[in-house]
Amino acid sequence: MGTSTPSTTPHVHTIAVAHGDGIGPEIMRATLRVLEAAAAPLRFDTVEIGERAYLEGHTSGIPSEAWDRIREHRVLLKAPITTPQGGGYKSLNVTLRKSLNLFANVRQARAFAPFVSSPHPAMDVVIVRENEEDLYAGIEHQQTREVTQVLKLISRPGSERIVRYAFEYARAYGRKRVTCMSKPNIMKLTDGLFQRVFEEIAAEYPDIHADHMIVDIGAARLASEPLAFDVIVTLNLYGDILSDITAQLAGSVGLAGSANVGSQAAMFEAIHGSAPDIAGQGIANPSGLLMAAVQMLVHLGEGAVAERIENAWLVTLEDGVHTGDVYRHGVSRERVGTDAFADAVIERLGRVPEQLHKAHYGADAIKVEANATPASRKALVGVDVFLDWSAEGRVPDALGARLERAAGPAGWRLEMVTNRGVKVYPGGMAETFCTDHWRCRLTPDGGGETTFDEVLTLLAAIHGADLEVIKTEHLYTFDGVPGFSLGQGQ
Repeated sequence: MGTSTPSTTPHVHTIAVAHGDGIGPEIMRATLRVLEAAAAPLRFDTVEIGERAYLEGHTSGIPSEAWDRIREHRVLLKAPITTPQGGGYKSLNVTLRKSLNLFANVRQARAFAPFVSSPHPAMDVVIVRENEEDLYAGIEHQQTREVTQVLKLISRPGSERIVRYAFEYARAYGRKRVTCMSKPNIMKLTDGLFQRVFEEIAAEYPDIHADHMIVDIGAARLASEPLAFDVIVTLNLYGDILSDITAQLAGSVGLAGSANVGSQAAMFEAIHGSAPDIAGQGIANPSGLLMAAVQMLVHLGEGAVAERIENAWLVTLEDGVHTGDVYRHGVSRERVGTDAFADAVIERLGRVPEQLHKAHYGADAIKVEANATPASRKALVGVDVFLDWSAEGRVPDALGARLERAAGPAGWRLEMVTNRGVKVYPGGMAETFCTDHWRCRLTPDGGGETTFDEVLTLLAAIHGADLEVIKTEHLYTFDGVPGFSLGQGQ
């Protein structure tokens, strides 16, 4: 058998490209021109998603043929999308992130002073945001005439993946500190789980300093002292807010790219919107999408090309060639539009910045998987019954008495009644305002475990007392530890 000569032909990555709405087509055209000029080994497959697809009846904004090609290529470079007003349209980004399991959203907020104005010229913070869970699960209900609810869902596997990703990111890019931000002092089970997982995983990375901050004080400190932070890992809602704060602190939301990464697919985009008010004028800054494309190249293992593009972009900033959103008299040398800015970057390919920190990417794509959750003994020990009740002047004592008369013969004990989370029976205060939405906690008379059949017997008794049950939540213990928040006096 003869020997074969190794191929010198570079591997070409086929990626799905969505040109978007508003300014999307303009900044995408500029970005693709830079990629082609830099000889990025990419093949572009355009997919039609966004406003037109919404208006053609695809409520997710993504036709089935676009789904097929995105799933085939596993990488999507997406310009901003416009979601039509009204009509119950779904968020395209949320649909993409959840359907493709893009669990990690990574946004770097870096200042480029003195060339781009920033109150914190040395700022360089990365937000690693959990992308699929939390309140963004979008599970909402109106349960009574006065009360709506949203479910906050936090899982151990989801928490493990995003926390481990943050530490792997820090290690890959030479970051020294990972800060977790959550609110476990109030949401002890959900945010508490996230904090516990963070502490468990942090112990596996002794080379990286790890700390936790309550998110409200953490956000305040981030706004005033961003240099005190390096990598921040947090839950979905908090991360959405914090990443916009950091982008604005760094100088401009128009400069920031965003990576949405999963174990099998990834999506890259600018963090700003479609800006229809300036669409077609040729003045939009393509930097955010271009920096997202740089992140995409790193993800694909093309770090050398990514460095070449980002360094040329940094030189363009240093040379004072700026779009209108960052142009400043006395600092900028030339105000340019979208295409001219792309031309300027292309002209500077091969150069490196003299003042700004030059780009260097040595890391491959970061891949993490969640470990299997350990088995535990699950026991049903009670039930929270939610009622819609406005009778008898909404006096909690009247409701409590009716519940006790119904539950007692069924073998159940009423532990408490709360309204908007405040205990109102027994021993409530007359000053407490009560809506028509009541949580009633019941446990088996004498304690211990119960069964679903016994819960059904209880619910039948409550219904027989002419009380409207709108929801139930079973109360479980896991290896003897309560899997529910305790009420006052419990």
